[in-house]
Amino acid sequence: MGGFPSTDVDPFAPEFLGDPYPAYAALRSLGPVVTMERYGISAMAGYAEVEPALKDWRTYISGEGVGLAGMNPALPKPLTLQIDPPDHDKGRRVLGRTLSPGVARRLRETFQKEAEIKVAELLERGSFDAMADLAEAYPMKVFPDAIGIRPDGREKLLAWSTFVFNSFGPENDILIASREAGLAAQAWIMECCVRSALQPDSLGMMIYEAADSGEITEHEALHLVRPFLTAGVDTTINGIGNVLLALATHPEQFQKLREKPELARNAFEEGLRYDSPVQTFFRTTSRDVEIGGGVIPAHRKVLLFMASANRDPLRWADADSFNIERPATGHVGFGAGIHACVGQMIARLEGELILAELARRVKTIELTGEPERLLNNSLRGLRRMPVRVTAA
Repeated sequence: MGGFPSTDVDPFAPEFLGDPYPAYAALRSLGPVVTMERYGISAMAGYAEVEPALKDWRTYISGEGVGLAGMNPALPKPLTLQIDPPDHDKGRRVLGRTLSPGVARRLRETFQKEAEIKVAELLERGSFDAMADLAEAYPMKVFPDAIGIRPDGREKLLAWSTFVFNSFGPENDILIASREAGLAAQAWIMECCVRSALQPDSLGMMIYEAADSGEITEHEALHLVRPFLTAGVDTTINGIGNVLLALATHPEQFQKLREKPELARNAFEEGLRYDSPVQTFFRTTSRDVEIGGGVIPAHRKVLLFMASANRDPLRWADADSFNIERPATGHVGFGAGIHACVGQMIARLEGELILAELARRVKTIELTGEPERLLNNSLRGLRRMPVRVTAA
């Protein structure tokens, strides 16, 4: 459609999701826009197209859903991600204020202490699963603590978040396998996000203070706490897991990090670029769009391959290499524009602090077995990653 090259590739097939990067290169070579015949959609895989599309919310709208099928009736009505201005602005403003510089300083102190405790514990053990025992355990402690939710049952957060991100893809076996546990967790999530369940002086309670001042309703506050909590789990876990795998398989880069722990923030950014935890999101065109010598018609679903844009050699020199000294600014691992991840400051803080602590305390990180991929329609991460560490 629209004069663009077409492909019968299925970007949600297990073999694609298991190793998408060769397929991304092939898609970029076809041109700025590709028609994906299987789903009757358009797609963009190059940085020059994906990054501007993410920022152009008037043309590439989110209000018709950021998944293939549009708005999912099984999910609560959105107030941030799948909504456009002006309705989008109120919730975004409240969340943005919740993550003020003063709050960030307070969180940094708490997160640092927990990073020290976690790394010391893992050094004592020597061998462990870097996913369950580090990439999951650290964010699942510090982030829900910051939101103010109770400590029991937090594994339900993973089930719910996994289902939500799977639901942005087609009705395939991957989505079906996650639905029962995801929906079973939904009631627990909502219970945890009501005002009476939250800890005082928490980020979640700060959102309810906006309801007290009349800026939002009590109902809206509940539905801001929930996506804030959901979005800050799987993405951060997979971001940390992916960069740990990159460091374990690039020991020379871990050595650089050991020599300069101050590179920890940039190492996390490079990890987000190199192996993005969020691989794709959809948008819908609000009008006919002339691009690349063709036309994407109005009301057309467009799949944006963010992880492919982050590996585009036209944007990044030696794009397929992992280099923690690379200036990674400009990657779209957190999206871009008004719908960029609202919790990215917290994710960056978690990634920086845990990597810096590893750099200071750990001499080597080695894989002791083959990492196992966890397939998800939107995310890229690992189910398990057996490693051995030695103390510095």
